[in-house]
Amino acid sequence: MTELHTPQAGDDNAEDTDVVALLMRQHGDIRNLFDEVEQSGGEERREAFRRLVRLLAVHETAEEEVVHPFVRRAVDGGRQVVEDRLAEEKAAKETLSSLDGMDTDDPRFLPLLRQLRTDVQEHARAEERYEFSHIRRSTDLTNLAAMAKAVKAAEAMAPTRPHPGVESGAANVALGPVAALMDRTKDAVRKAMGNG
Repeated sequence: MTELHTPQAGDDNAEDTDVVALLMRQHGDIRNLFDEVEQSGGEERREAFRRLVRLLAVHETAEEEVVHPFVRRAVDGGRQVVEDRLAEEKAAKETLSSLDGMDTDDPRFLPLLRQLRTDVQEHARAEERYEFSHIRRSTDLTNLAAMAKAVKAAEAMAPTRPHPGVESGAANVALGPVAALMDRTKDAVRKAMGNG
């Protein structure tokens, strides 16, 4: 079995001097992975779904640790904008967690996946409208580049599975390295057992 590769910030070798452009590319990667999961079957679907779960987990953690704190501080009404995004993230993580424990051949899988896709796409559009556009207007190129580097660092240490109820930067800082280690240990065990 080949090792799963999960796209993370910077994997496309773009310059990454703008956190918004970086995260928008990842939103595209997420849409593409949803397509891949829906259009495949058997082991190919399982592998694509594992990559989707990992990308969603690391992407949301990076946003929770980098984007949301900036929006809270720098955007008028930012606290409420972030609270709304966190509520959306929690609901999506709960659905994703249910899917993660389900066989991809289960007849309930695709309908639940489609619901998750709808929720994730609505969440991404809200981020793009209420956070990303304001980030560009609220800071300069130096900060956009610094935030892109911070996203890369957060994704490198992020948990690789959804953890519902952990939708804050503080909780992720506390849980992140421990959960990431636990997740990577589980990943290694699954791989060793031929299930990963």
